[in-house]
Amino acid sequence: MANQNHYDVLIIGAGPIGMACAIEAKKANLSYVIIEKGTLVNSLFNYPVFMTFFSTSQKLEIGGLPFVTINPKPNRNEAVEYYRRVAEKFALNIHLFESVLQVVKNEQNVFEINTSKTNYTAANIVVATGFYDIPLLMNVPGEDLPKVTHYYKDPHLYAFQNVVVVGANNSGVDAALETYRKGANVTMVIRSGELGPHVKYWVRPDIQNRIKEGEVKALFDSELVEIREGEVDIKTPEGKKTIPNDFVIAMTGYQPDFSMLKKFGIDLPESLCPFYNEETMETNVKGLYLAGVVCGGLDTHKLFIENSRVHAEMIVKNIVG
Repeated sequence: MANQNHYDVLIIGAGPIGMACAIEAKKANLSYVIIEKGTLVNSLFNYPVFMTFFSTSQKLEIGGLPFVTINPKPNRNEAVEYYRRVAEKFALNIHLFESVLQVVKNEQNVFEINTSKTNYTAANIVVATGFYDIPLLMNVPGEDLPKVTHYYKDPHLYAFQNVVVVGANNSGVDAALETYRKGANVTMVIRSGELGPHVKYWVRPDIQNRIKEGEVKALFDSELVEIREGEVDIKTPEGKKTIPNDFVIAMTGYQPDFSMLKKFGIDLPESLCPFYNEETMETNVKGLYLAGVVCGGLDTHKLFIENSRVHAEMIVKNIVG
C-alpha cells in the first residue's frame, strides 16, 4: 500500500459527526481521511425535502462555525448547505461515493482498509455511519412492490392518490400531513393506540386535529398485513379492512448496519447495542472507535447530532493521549 494512503485516523461516514471528528483530528495535527459511500451528509440529503429539525441551529453546529437561520428551527435544506460550507471552511479531506468493503488489523496492529476504489492503512478508525441506511421491514406480502417506499422525500408525488402511511412518529406524521395538504387521501396505520411519544410538540396538535376532523384517517392498534397493486389489507380491532391504495409510505424506522460492525470485530450483545467505552468511545477492538447515532444500536432516539458532537473531542483526546 502506498505511503500517501496511510493516515492516523480513517473516518467512515461524512455525516455531521464524522465531519466533527475530522475537524478535531485536523486541530490535533493528525492525518485523516473521511470515506463516504454516498454524498456529503448522505443521511440528511435523503431526509424529506421540507423537514424541520427538532433541534435549534446552535445545537447542530460543529467546529465552532455558526449555523445562521432566521427560523426558530432549521430545515433540511439549510442543514445540507451549512454542512457543505463547513466542509469548505475546514477544507476537509473527504472521499465521496466510495464504500468501505473490508477492515482488518494486521500483525503490526495497523488497520488495512479495502474500499470500492482503493486501499488504505490507518492507525485508528472511527465508525460514524449513523442508522439511516437500513429500514426496518414490515415483512408483509407485497412490501417489495414499486409503490412501497421506506424513504419519504417530496409530497407532490402523492397528489390526489390513495396513500397509506405506516407509523406514527415524526417521519410518519410529517408524511401524513404533507401528502394530505397536496390532496392525497391519507390513511395512517398505527400499531399502538396513540401517536408516538417523540412527535414534535408543534406538530402534534396539527395531526391530532386533522384526525379529529376526519381529514386524515387513523387506524390505531392496527397492522398492514398485505399489499397489492390497487389495494391493501389492514388488520384492525374490528377485523380485516381492505381499502383502495396507490402508494404505501412505510415510516417504520431504521437501524445501523450491524453486519458491518460485526465484520469489524465489534462486540454486539443481544440488545444489539455495540460495545464501547463511554469515556473514550473506543470499542473492544483497540484503535477502533464509534461516534454518533450508531452507538445507540436499535435505540435510535437516544443519540442525535446535538448530544453526540462531543464524541469527536473524546475520541481525538484519547488518540492523542
